[in-house]
Amino acid sequence: MLQKPELLLPAGTFQRLKIALAYGADAVYVGMPSLSLRATVGLSQEELAEGARLMHTAGKKIYVALNLFSKNADIEKLPAIAARLREIAPDGVIVSDPAIFVFLREHAPEIPLHVSTQANVSSWATVEFWQKLGAELCVLSRETTFEEICEIRRRVPAMKLEMFVHGAMCMSYSGRCLLSAFMTGRSANQGKCAQSCRWNYKVFLEEEKRPGELISVEEDARGTYFMNSRDLCLLPELPKILGAGIASLKIEGRNKSDYYVAQTARVYRAAIDAWFENPDAWDAAPYMRELAMLQNRTYTRGFFDGVPGAEAQNYESTVSVGNAQNVGMVVGNSPFPQAAGTPAEDFVHAEIRNKISLGDEIEFLIPGVLDPLKISVTEMLDGFNGKPATAISAGRAGQTAMFPRKLFSGNAVPAPLTMVRKIF
Repeated sequence: MLQKPELLLPAGTFQRLKIALAYGADAVYVGMPSLSLRATVGLSQEELAEGARLMHTAGKKIYVALNLFSKNADIEKLPAIAARLREIAPDGVIVSDPAIFVFLREHAPEIPLHVSTQANVSSWATVEFWQKLGAELCVLSRETTFEEICEIRRRVPAMKLEMFVHGAMCMSYSGRCLLSAFMTGRSANQGKCAQSCRWNYKVFLEEEKRPGELISVEEDARGTYFMNSRDLCLLPELPKILGAGIASLKIEGRNKSDYYVAQTARVYRAAIDAWFENPDAWDAAPYMRELAMLQNRTYTRGFFDGVPGAEAQNYESTVSVGNAQNVGMVVGNSPFPQAAGTPAEDFVHAEIRNKISLGDEIEFLIPGVLDPLKISVTEMLDGFNGKPATAISAGRAGQTAMFPRKLFSGNAVPAPLTMVRKIF
């Protein structure tokens, strides 16, 4: 009997960990400070411990990424890191460097080890190699085709496999790009990628006999963004993936927004559950409509069917597209004091991320429900002064809008962490 795969979400911040949990993630992956690809984002040591407690209390899992390739200076940190990991007791540590793998096997043997996508695992023989070293799971590289994944599953049945199903694609081999380090001094493998592949380049030829005479190479107007990959989206292929016995389905996005984490979690959660409930009636269309509400570089199937052609690149622009804008997040609901002698009214408080105006139609993304809760903003108060407002922007830190309970027409009041969006 097929088992539901684990839905694995990124938690680049402590708040995103809580959002992923609220929206249906089975597990999250977080960065270990200083030794992961999350050098510019991540959780503090205290947040890691609290995040593990939250996930475990909910019966969910947390994995810690320790997946950079070490330098000499990193090795002396390992004993303290191993001790800290044993205190946190994550459900797995994601590793790419063989030396770190062996060190953790010796000094924290009770913690399961997962092989990172940075290790570029894309064959059954490599999976078997890591299995013999004691790995519990291999995160397959994005360059592995589905046919190859199925063969790996068949040849090494005892090893758990994890595959990417959604998120940004790297123009290099699973993050082994030197462009960022060479051009900006920011190493991709240290979590500081400047995404140089997204930049607009002008390409020239110089003929040997004509030094200094640069000839512009222009196939057409689209030729400038020649390294700009579209975003991976394998939701339409879920029936094949779910039938293959993959242990974990991974959403990329350690640097993505709160809204991205919430939206990918809710859509993939609903899609997976619906397929297991009734595979014959499953249709990708409603889920793809929701994924179109995310900012994206248009979608590709990546290497799912084989080495992709030009369709995997977006030559026109690196500007994200999307049919919606995240305008806020519910942070609470409470009564607001009225004038003396009048009853208090309940309000939904939303922290504002982008401008909301009277007359806007906004949607609340309720966890566990694919169809959003829609309201028309006919009335709202400024959260700082409690006065009626015609428009509220995110100009001040902590700016909130207060929506009267009556706008929800008998629906349940959205809970904290609920995302709010506006359709274009």
